[in-house]
Amino acid sequence: MYDTILVTLDATPTDRAIIEHIKPLAKLLRSKIVLLHVADGWAARRFGADAVSEEVDQDAAYLEKVREEFAAADIPAETVLAYGDPAGEIVNWVEKNGCDLVAMSTHGHKGLSDLVLGYTASRVQHDIFVPVLMLRAG
Repeated sequence: MYDTILVTLDATPTDRAIIEHIKPLAKLLRSKIVLLHVADGWAARRFGADAVSEEVDQDAAYLEKVREEFAAADIPAETVLAYGDPAGEIVNWVEKNGCDLVAMSTHGHKGLSDLVLGYTASRVQHDIFVPVLMLRAG
């Protein structure tokens, strides 16, 4: 059913919600996990994959730590570090590589903050044609 699950991460505590939700699902379905984080700081947006910054180094280390967590649970996982606009990069990855499910945590903002901070989740949901699981972080 879900052979490949793309798990988007923003390297904040909200990631825990989707990570813990996806682990048993992936194990049950024998899914492969792709962990995607989009570095969107100044250097990442300006220089892309050529960016050299502490932020990019921390993002790569974070992805590897989460990958190891899935591996320890016998769930195959790979990492992708993209650069630039998070929503655009997630949509581009799905269009280029394909997957069976996109899973992401949301911050659960309301009102004006939802318009600004919920942009990534909303755009991904409306711009791709695969199921999107959005889990509100507690």
